[in-house]
Amino acid sequence: MTHTPTPPTPPTPESEGSGALLTVHATLVLLAAAFIGAVAGVLTSFSTGNMAAALLAGLTACGVSIPVLHRLIHP
Repeated sequence: MTHTPTPPTPPTPESEGSGALLTVHATLVLLAAAFIGAVAGVLTSFSTGNMAAALLAGLTACGVSIPVLHRLIHP
């Protein structure tokens, strides 16, 4: 008795993981963190006039706010 292998089926769009790249929760957290970072950067720029300090403050505010927002915003 011989066994003939069946050819593999081509992937369909449903099997390729056509789901969302990010969840709604992750998107909301990242957008809110980006907004907080932008506000902090703009306010620092207005305050000091130094763009490097404004960029550093904005990036820091964005990074620090991500875990806080993740805990505050429940899925």
